[in-house]
Amino acid sequence: MCGPSLFWSHRIRRGSLAPVMQPGAHFRIGIDLGGTKIEAILLDREGGELARRRIATPPRDYAGTIAAIAGLVGALERDFAIRPPVPVGIGMPGAISPATGLVKNANSVVLNGRPFDRDLAAALDRAVRVANDADCLAVSEATDGAGAGAGTVFAAILGTGVGGGIVVDGRPLRGPNAVAGEWGHNPLPWPADAERPGPACYCGRHGCIETFLSGPGLARDFAALDRRALDGPAIAAAAEQGDAGAAAAVDRYCDRLARALATVVNLLDPDVIVLGGGLSRIDRLYREVPLRWGAWVFSDRVDTPLRPAMYGDSSGVRGAAWLWPKMAAPAEAAG
Repeated sequence: MCGPSLFWSHRIRRGSLAPVMQPGAHFRIGIDLGGTKIEAILLDREGGELARRRIATPPRDYAGTIAAIAGLVGALERDFAIRPPVPVGIGMPGAISPATGLVKNANSVVLNGRPFDRDLAAALDRAVRVANDADCLAVSEATDGAGAGAGTVFAAILGTGVGGGIVVDGRPLRGPNAVAGEWGHNPLPWPADAERPGPACYCGRHGCIETFLSGPGLARDFAALDRRALDGPAIAAAAEQGDAGAAAAVDRYCDRLARALATVVNLLDPDVIVLGGGLSRIDRLYREVPLRWGAWVFSDRVDTPLRPAMYGDSSGVRGAAWLWPKMAAPAEAAG
């Protein structure tokens, strides 16, 4: 399903960690590590869901995050009496740097500069595969979701952070810098005067797409003009109920999303764009954005479909599980 260029696989051997790929498994576990929650899923050989668990992400606690993931994996294995150890794939914000082997670009900044994959391999005592969470979303939806059968799929996460993943002919793209699809840390295109220089971003710049289109970005934009403190889903719900301030914030959000996705169409021209994350549940996006992005796409018409992730909140965690193909399994750690 996924080529080795997307993820990293490790096991312990004589006290060191070395890349491996081992055959054989009837189950697999996917982990979706987000800024506020960690979700785990257990799939059978054919991708049928056997169990799901969700817990809060330990705030600003790297060791606690490693322990929480290990606890989820152990609980699933114990509950289903599964042996040998199940293959584990993890979707995370950010990426593992090919240059250093450490996490970079994670909006969960406690991960940055850490050997996340190696620490998880040690904690779980097995091989693990790690990929960007947006790549996991793209893999899931291109395989049997809203982008199934499409040649090129761009999947965007609109949640605590904003990211993107690209799958071409069933194969996810990573690139030599492990930043393919990193859409959220480009500047918001064609900004209005009031949008300059834009909010400060944790990456050190101002005006990144993420600062406008993430859940916290929508909440900040709403509060700046309306003086009420609501999160993104609450703003969307209030807009549906006729709240004028919330409706105006969602309108600004649709306009910014249309501009941001127009650049994706101009550069990649995907067969389908799929949205995941908490804000992808705003129904208005699928009506409004395709009506607006034509003003920014360099074409006489835009036929690109914009679709919600078929598996909704489950898509990223399913894609993480499918980082292990059906017949691949991790090696148990050797002492």
